[in-house]
Amino acid sequence: MIENPILRGFNPDPCIVRANDMYYIVVSSFEWLPGLRVYQSQDLANWEHCTDILTDQVDLRGNPKNCSIWAPQLSYHDKLFYLVYTDVKSTRRPFKDAHNFLITAQSIEGPWSEPVYLNSSGFDPSLFHDEDGRKWLLNALWDYRIQESNKSSGIVMQEYDSKQQQLIGEPVKIFDGTWLKKTEAPHIYKQSGYYYLITAEGGTGSGHAVTVARSRELSGPYEVDPRNPMLTSRDNPELPLQCAGHGSLVQTLSGEWYMAHLCTRPIEGKYAILGRETALQQVYWDSEGWLRLTAGGNTPLLQVPMPDDAGLGADTQVRNRNFVDEFDGTELKKGWNTLRILADESWCSLSARPGYLRITAGESVQSLFRHHLLAIRQTDIRFRAETVLEYHAQSYLQMAGLLLYLNDENYLYACVSRDETLGKVLRMMKCEGDQFTLLPETVTIEEHVPVHLAVEANEADAQFYYRTGAEEDAGDWKSLFDQQRISFLSGGFTGNFVGIGAHDMQQFAGSYADFASFRYVGKDE
Repeated sequence: MIENPILRGFNPDPCIVRANDMYYIVVSSFEWLPGLRVYQSQDLANWEHCTDILTDQVDLRGNPKNCSIWAPQLSYHDKLFYLVYTDVKSTRRPFKDAHNFLITAQSIEGPWSEPVYLNSSGFDPSLFHDEDGRKWLLNALWDYRIQESNKSSGIVMQEYDSKQQQLIGEPVKIFDGTWLKKTEAPHIYKQSGYYYLITAEGGTGSGHAVTVARSRELSGPYEVDPRNPMLTSRDNPELPLQCAGHGSLVQTLSGEWYMAHLCTRPIEGKYAILGRETALQQVYWDSEGWLRLTAGGNTPLLQVPMPDDAGLGADTQVRNRNFVDEFDGTELKKGWNTLRILADESWCSLSARPGYLRITAGESVQSLFRHHLLAIRQTDIRFRAETVLEYHAQSYLQMAGLLLYLNDENYLYACVSRDETLGKVLRMMKCEGDQFTLLPETVTIEEHVPVHLAVEANEADAQFYYRTGAEEDAGDWKSLFDQQRISFLSGGFTGNFVGIGAHDMQQFAGSYADFASFRYVGKDE
């Protein structure tokens, strides 16, 4: 059996595709770089981080939270990978500045072509390769004139000319959506003489759903599944997998069908701290030609059968919940992410002091431009993370340490800094719902010794710890201030990250922190 979610932590908006004998899933990245993480699998149960597609092709500096890189769609046709994605610059109502692009590559590892601009009429682009060789771009259409908060007005389609590398003809609206509204994430599949349009509806929260419609003609009209929605958690708040929606299909070599979809695992029944994750359901086409879950009903399951052609040795699903980087190589371990800017030698160096990661301090922890933070996804409801750093702050305006970070309005930051009276100190900063708090407690620590910081999370609670000195002399861990509720590290489009960083509001001082290691250990059973 395949245990869901297959991609844990912040891995939303999955698009699944098979290329020869390998399966790939690409997910949204929003303001985190490198963008558009790709996972690969040979059996649909065991997935590994394969590559990240977007690097220096995008400029995300200044983009607000929950914007940037949305809902990619990956397709494979005539031995070429096609990837379309949205770069969102603003979502301030009533408008949405959402620019859609296309890139191609012969290998999933690249190199990828330079982005081709497509349009900006909406988001969630998808490229359909028809049997006659023509290609069609679909995307959700945004109409600022609609009085409701969500202004998605349906799905629009336009032909793409690969030789001219541009859209041609006029866009045609092919689907208005259903009573669920908020119609987005279109994918078209040709099956048994029908064009099947799969969309996400109901919003990406608790009302999320997968809607299926079909037509004999690509341009419609589309008939909606009479038992719509095809997949949802909206009427079952007790289900372990919530917010089920945003689905895409793949067919195995032996002819079985699966749907990858978005979901959440709410902690304490309401806090999606891990963000939106990716699950897999086995599906089939019924006698009337509609898509159904093989288990029956329309709710997501925690366990689904492996495909028949998974192969020998694929009867076990293996999860590696640990991440360790000792910073003893020439490259950072794959899995690190940064905010809006890429990690490079100018601020994130493994060569400045061999055996350490030197992070040169950037702007404040709430900066949308030069935020020097290195972080990984929280993938477990329970975990422990540790780091060791050396940092010599000269001012209260300089700080470095360990963070739990959802976005620039919601974070916890245990940092080494300086106080005019006490000298070198440990402080805790908290921002909840854009309300900043500096915890009144301050811990005085020794000068010129390494500082060990740790955090243990248990569902919606977290406790930070510290100790000082060289590893052999550091002694026991001590609690750093009181236990913190982290339920506020939930919401929006992303998920909580665990990271290390350095910040300097004086800038001219050129401060830096040397990190000796970082460890993350998942503790979920």
